[in-house]
Amino acid sequence: MITPEVPQNKSQYSPMAKSSVRNKPFSCFSDGFLYLGGALFAFLLVWSLWSYTVPHIFEPRGSTKSATNDARTQQCVQENPAVNLGYDPPDQTFYDDQELSYSIERPMKNWDEKRKEWLKRHPSFAPGARDRVVLVTGSQSKPCKNPIGDHLLLRFFKNKVDYCRIHGYDIFYNNVLLHPKMSSYWAKLPVVKAAMLAHPEAEWIWWVDSDAMFTDMEYKLPLRRYDYRNHNLVVHGWEKLIYKEKSWTALNAGVFLIRNCQWSMDFMEKWSSMGPTSSEYKKWGPIQRSVFKDKLFPESDDQSGLIYMLYQDKGLMDKIYLEGEYYFEGYWADIVPTYDNITEKYTELEKEDGKLRRRHAEKVSEQYGVFREPHLKEAGNGKGSWRRPFITHFTGCQPCSGDHNQIYHGETCWNGMVKALNFADNQVLRKYGFVHPDLLDSGTVTETPFDYPDDGPW
Repeated sequence: MITPEVPQNKSQYSPMAKSSVRNKPFSCFSDGFLYLGGALFAFLLVWSLWSYTVPHIFEPRGSTKSATNDARTQQCVQENPAVNLGYDPPDQTFYDDQELSYSIERPMKNWDEKRKEWLKRHPSFAPGARDRVVLVTGSQSKPCKNPIGDHLLLRFFKNKVDYCRIHGYDIFYNNVLLHPKMSSYWAKLPVVKAAMLAHPEAEWIWWVDSDAMFTDMEYKLPLRRYDYRNHNLVVHGWEKLIYKEKSWTALNAGVFLIRNCQWSMDFMEKWSSMGPTSSEYKKWGPIQRSVFKDKLFPESDDQSGLIYMLYQDKGLMDKIYLEGEYYFEGYWADIVPTYDNITEKYTELEKEDGKLRRRHAEKVSEQYGVFREPHLKEAGNGKGSWRRPFITHFTGCQPCSGDHNQIYHGETCWNGMVKALNFADNQVLRKYGFVHPDLLDSGTVTETPFDYPDDGPW
């Protein structure tokens, strides 16, 4: 702020400059009056100059000028200034290396150093890099065989976009094979590697299968938990099922969080060596089935491969976190029947605590998740809990092909998906003033009254 210039001739500011040469016949009263008047004038002058320099101190809180200055002050002390999306310096980075390959078959070396150098040359991305997440998902490039498959995949994708928007995550949807041999369940590994190279600003890449959806839109990944012992890969699983029961379902590889680092590059190279790009691909299926007797199909798959590596090398547990404390992903058949009870429980919480039902902007939704946590101490986690499940995974339903597992009827899958999608959508629509009154009716919404759900016959 520019300070007004003060003239060098002081006499023009004070009428008292000539008081010292006044004639003595003036009375003491007159002299005193002039002295007080001059002092008052000097005070007003100083006050006016100071208030001009710092105007917001004496302005009422509601004034426009005060609000403007407050906004400027907040901008000056922002802890995480916006990243500069329009700045890419001419300095060479790993992108300028002609030998760089995004292919899953070509190893990446010195990735930690290359990524660190890139961040150094793009300093606006450095703040917050530790918690930056890119969610990656995808589907096939052709239309679905199931008549409602494309509609369901669109809604699954919308669900992921909603979650990422609420929590400030980037998202990448891929619908092409990045390697012609790596199809079906193996297709995710080439995409994850490419996403790591495309997003050096992100600490984590989060793969979520197309048939998995977020059903707790407030919950946020507990990243500090995985930083505590420097874990680099997080999957939903149980150690006992790997080493004692030797089960093919000891973990689920359809949802995993992997750190963007050299360890992960090396690990995915080894993991993919059991896939279709390997010359020894055909031998891995029988090897996996010899260890995991409940594995149903003969060919090698990504999930069996991951479990096999853990089974063969328990030291990997130092870097791989088996998340079993919450539904990092959960089996839909166990979860869907609980939605009605969960809805009732959360409605009761909001009726009891006005802070939870307060209307608010979608951008601040995370804070209300924090407000809710103390009320959920007795809710439990996992099977039998009345806490919202973080991710509901429709394993075996195959929404696109329609070739669902024969242990349940197709309508059970499709109705379960509709119910889950509307259960999650209600948490989003609530911020926009509406909800689905019936979780099996996607087309009908009602406007929520003020103080909902405390007000009205809900």
